[in-house]
Amino acid sequence: MTAADLELGLRLSRQAQWNQLEVDWRRFLELGGAGCFVAELNGVAVGTTTTCIFGSVAWIAMVLVDVAARRQGVGSALLKHALAFLDERGGKTVRLDATAAGQQVYEKLGFEPEYPLTRYEGSAMQAGTRCLTAEATAALLPELIELDRRMTGTDRTRLLTRLFEETPDAFRVLHAAGKLEGFITTRPGANATQIGPCIASAQAGPILLAEALNRCAGQAVFVDVPCDHVRAVTTLEAGGLKPQRHFMRMYRGQRILDQVEGLWASAGPETG
Repeated sequence: MTAADLELGLRLSRQAQWNQLEVDWRRFLELGGAGCFVAELNGVAVGTTTTCIFGSVAWIAMVLVDVAARRQGVGSALLKHALAFLDERGGKTVRLDATAAGQQVYEKLGFEPEYPLTRYEGSAMQAGTRCLTAEATAALLPELIELDRRMTGTDRTRLLTRLFEETPDAFRVLHAAGKLEGFITTRPGANATQIGPCIASAQAGPILLAEALNRCAGQAVFVDVPCDHVRAVTTLEAGGLKPQRHFMRMYRGQRILDQVEGLWASAGPETG
């Protein structure tokens, strides 16, 4: 995939009613580089997939096939090609967030379930919570990235740096006794504002989520959270959001022991 294929990616994501904008596809290309692929059928571009490598951990996402070309093995061919690309680079783990329709396909390729996530959606309500957060600064990025690495088991420096460069005023942090307890960010989407990632302690998580809902009051929002994260679910439901769909986080290779209780909102199915 190259920049010339951005129009294809946008067309397919809109066809599937997914949330990506052109800025998202440009981010995929910057982070994934040679690991982003286009499938052609009879000389016509009909499918996409992206990969993103974070050290020994990689993510696969954006497996999209034009409706007119489905059930012809295009999606499976894309996945196998992406996995071969990642295997050549010697990573230990490949992860993805599967839709219900995709889970069986991924299982046949060696992926195993980790834990389910739910996408919450709705019009964010003003919670009236007193703001205890502060805007993040570039100087705080190393501390923020280290907290993310401890919680997720993955060095997502490139992703978080890119998200900060795109929307620095969307990042919020919470400190307690001089220690970073958590962060959250938001980004625009085709259908709704995506809230996340939010990585935080038990004390900071509800405050950061409520603050983000306050900032997005009146807007359509999406938030992806682990199904069993009771406090995150309670906070979102109190903010007027309801379940929309489910994903299954899956892995191939060595399992990553991330701290799910610190994941108050995923960055989305593209990068976890």
